Amino acid sequence: MRISISTTGALLGTLLVVGSAVAETTPTRPPRSSWKNETSYPAIAEGKWTGKRRADGQPDIEGHWSNTIANHNNWTDPQGGAPGDNPRELGPRESRAPSRVTDPADGQLPYQPWARAKQQEFAAHFANPTEPRFIEPLARCAPAGVPKSFTWHGYEIRQYPGYVFLLFGSGSRLIHLDGKPHLADNIKLWNADSRGHWEGNTLVVDVRNNNGKALLGRTGDFISENAVIEERYVFANDGKRFNYVARVTDPEVFTRPWTATIPMKHWTEKDPIHNWHYEVVPANGRPEIDEKYEQTCVENNAGFGGGAVGVPRTDAIIQR
Repeated sequence: MRISISTTGALLGTLLVVGSAVAETTPTRPPRSSWKNETSYPAIAEGKWTGKRRADGQPDIEGHWSNTIANHNNWTDPQGGAPGDNPRELGPRESRAPSRVTDPADGQLPYQPWARAKQQEFAAHFANPTEPRFIEPLARCAPAGVPKSFTWHGYEIRQYPGYVFLLFGSGSRLIHLDGKPHLADNIKLWNADSRGHWEGNTLVVDVRNNNGKALLGRTGDFISENAVIEERYVFANDGKRFNYVARVTDPEVFTRPWTATIPMKHWTEKDPIHNWHYEVVPANGRPEIDEKYEQTCVENNAGFGGGAVGVPRTDAIIQR
């Protein structure tokens, strides 16, 4: 079992494999019922920023965030379960979150025929991966990539002069606001290369240099290494929400560009500590300060995630 060292330079605890001795202290996640499903998207208009600003002039959007349903199993039916799940246990489609694909209007990814066949082949082998290529990279602790990172648990946004820094449980992203050009085309990264700027309440980011290795979800959705993504982070002026809107252009895989929209919520002190969605924990024993700890390498094989059939379900916690 490997432990990641925090980007702040501190190791925040010791990993303990769950047994009877630690089961009693394991933080419990809030019940799913505590987060009501959103069957429509909250409207947040792009426009002037009237909220707090940081010393360098950026809109102040630091803190812990999460999408509104936590784990997405796929893009078109994010609460539709993993491939092979019993559809009867999922409830009616209209009670679940809408497709994250907001263009095309039918909510489907506009695959080319060969790409659709590749995606369906992965989905068919998800529960019984007979070859390494049928194992989701995130289950191997690879970075989730862009834009999948926003569909998986909570994350933290930090801001610095000229930069926005995103910390996920599966890696981090640095968004340059300093006007520097993209990396050379032959440099490909799991979390791509991000160059952005602010337009009022909207952070606009051009994403390139993706290595194309991170899948977009458990059903095997994917993009190529030459995909170009335009992200728009549209923040409400009260700082409580934002909509993540990503326009994906990838003529190697899709018949046309497509757009995904994911609503996000900001963590507040009213939300419970040890919240599974936001993944916040008390820092240094002080409940009024919260710090995201680095995830250990158990993403899809943890007790709350599961993995391929036959993979032991193991929980781990950070013990202070």
